Amino acid sequence: MSKNDFFTYQAQTSPHPLALDVSHAKGCYIYDQDGNAHLDFVAGVSACSLGHCHPKVVDAIKTQVDQYMHVMVYGEYVQKPAVEFSKLLASLLPENLNTTYLVNSGTEAMEGAIKLARRHTGRSQIVAAKNAYHGNTMGSLSLMGLEERKSAFRPLIPDVRFMNFNAGEELEKINERTACVVLETIQGGAGFIVPENNYLEKVRKRCDEVGALLILDEIQPGFGRTGKLFAFEHYNCPPDILVIGKGMASGLPVGAFVASKELMSDLKDNPKFGHITTFGGNPVIAAASLATLKEITETDIIPQTLKKEKLFRKLLQHPLIKEIRGKGLMLAPIMENKKIADYLILEAAKKGLILFWLLFESKAVRISPPLTISMKEIEAGCDQILSILNSYQPDTVN
Repeated sequence: MSKNDFFTYQAQTSPHPLALDVSHAKGCYIYDQDGNAHLDFVAGVSACSLGHCHPKVVDAIKTQVDQYMHVMVYGEYVQKPAVEFSKLLASLLPENLNTTYLVNSGTEAMEGAIKLARRHTGRSQIVAAKNAYHGNTMGSLSLMGLEERKSAFRPLIPDVRFMNFNAGEELEKINERTACVVLETIQGGAGFIVPENNYLEKVRKRCDEVGALLILDEIQPGFGRTGKLFAFEHYNCPPDILVIGKGMASGLPVGAFVASKELMSDLKDNPKFGHITTFGGNPVIAAASLATLKEITETDIIPQTLKKEKLFRKLLQHPLIKEIRGKGLMLAPIMENKKIADYLILEAAKKGLILFWLLFESKAVRISPPLTISMKEIEAGCDQILSILNSYQPDTVN
């Protein structure tokens, strides 16, 4: 196999992929075919919560593979890993979030949540945030408040309105026609924007006033990344429907949406099969999800996340870093301009440190390492970042 084969036979998503040729991965490191170790400050874009090949997750996968893998479409057979995961998750969430629908990805979870909200309320209008990112399927794409990213794929689903995140004065856009409001608890692609001035509580109150459902997208901030199991716990704002994915199974493809038993029942009748999926709740992936959830909640991983955030903020002080946005281990240093951000990411790749971009904020650099990263690894990576920024010469960099 060669990189030429990668470029020839595999569909590409951008003109210039980084094309790291992976040999294996362990803990917080990815190793290339030449044996070089790359310190991972990205964790598969927040997906590898427990790092690479965490032994408890690997053991759970191997044990389940020896028992059974796919046996039937979702919701027909009792499969222990999926049931146990859903039961444990319910015990950790507010009482109204007690029923989980397991799917294959975050964007499918969002599709299911939208369908559920429209089915339950009998309304069609959806209110979303500008610069939001909820996935790339047609329904999720319709909620993206950035026209340049979706104009090529129109027509999309109708009756979607947009408001600015953190703009309390725009909440009147949520009205008696609104089926649901869909928000990222912390905006990801926009630059790791956190809610301010009790914004989410105000949205929650407005939804209750007009009978709209609140859907919170925790696909990225969920599962301990922000120092709580879910970020909405920081903001006193339990949703009607919770959308999850990414870090849920430590790197395997997964997603889910969670609601009350009463609400979720709307998908099983009138019409039957209101949402169906062949591989959702796959027992191997559910076993990985269960092992991940247990490890996150039965250890000190979550409280350690906030200590690690403090270390990042302490170390990453440099004239070219204007601010650091985000919470926990969902952080985005904001550079003076896009040119500096690009330089930092690309130079770091050459020096064995994995950083990445955010979708919409071109001055941002993603830092979302495994939650298991050590203080020493944080120090080593931050030293590398500062060294690269010190080497930046604006007159000589293309």
